[in-house]
Amino acid sequence: MTTEANLADVSFEKAVAELESIVARLERGDVALEESIAIYERGEALKKHCEQLLAAAENRIEKIRLDRAGKAQGTEPLDG
Repeated sequence: MTTEANLADVSFEKAVAELESIVARLERGDVALEESIAIYERGEALKKHCEQLLAAAENRIEKIRLDRAGKAQGTEPLDG
């Protein structure tokens, strides 16, 4: 497992895969209490990291609006 300090280097896809693995281990219930707490904390950090990556991607998309010629111009909300 990578530490929270270098979580910035973890891609969205790898973070999701690790988070899925943590959820599966916790659901099986065959993990000792102390380890359960540790991997739960790691899962929370991964969740936060994924949320930040998604927010950043959404912000990038919101900044792009194409004109009729297909050129990017101005900004427009993603929902707009």
